[in-house]
Amino acid sequence: MKYLNSIEIDLPRERVAQLLADPANIQKWVRGVILHEPLTGTHGQVGTTSRVVLRSGKQEIECTETVTRREPADLHDIPTGVVARFDREMVAPGMWSMTRDRLTEVDRGTTRWESESEYRFSGLMMRLIALVMPRTFRTQSQQHMQDFKEFAEHGKDVRDGEN
Repeated sequence: MKYLNSIEIDLPRERVAQLLADPANIQKWVRGVILHEPLTGTHGQVGTTSRVVLRSGKQEIECTETVTRREPADLHDIPTGVVARFDREMVAPGMWSMTRDRLTEVDRGTTRWESESEYRFSGLMMRLIALVMPRTFRTQSQQHMQDFKEFAEHGKDVRDGEN
C-alpha cells in the first residue's frame, strides 16, 4: 500500500526541519508514542536505529525505526531551493513501512511538507487490517501532520488532550 499526504505549515522550512528532527518533540505531536529511544547511533542521524513503542487503545506495539536519509545533515542555514528530506524505515511484527518526508519552501514563511508512505504486510492479521481499513493508515498519517502543524505553529501538545 502506498499513499501521499501533504500539509502547509506557516513557518520557514529551516524551523520546520529543526522541529521535526528534535527528539524532544516527538511525543508532543505523535499520538500514542510511549517511547522513542536510539539503540545505535545519534537520534535523527542516518543509520540510527531506535526502539519505538506506540499505544493504540489498550494495545502496545513495538517497532524498530531506522533513519535512512537526512538531507541536508545540518539543518541550520539551509540554502534557498534545497529540499530538506527525512526518510525512515519501521519494522514491527507482520509489517514493514518506509516514509519519505520532503520539506519545500512555498515562500519565506511557509513550508510544504509532503510525506510519502509505503507499507508491506507479512502477517495474516495485518494483511486483513490493511484490506479492510486501508484509509485508516492515510488518515492517521494526515492526523500526525496536522498535530505537528498545531505544535509547530501554536505550541499545542497532543498529550494535553489525553486523560
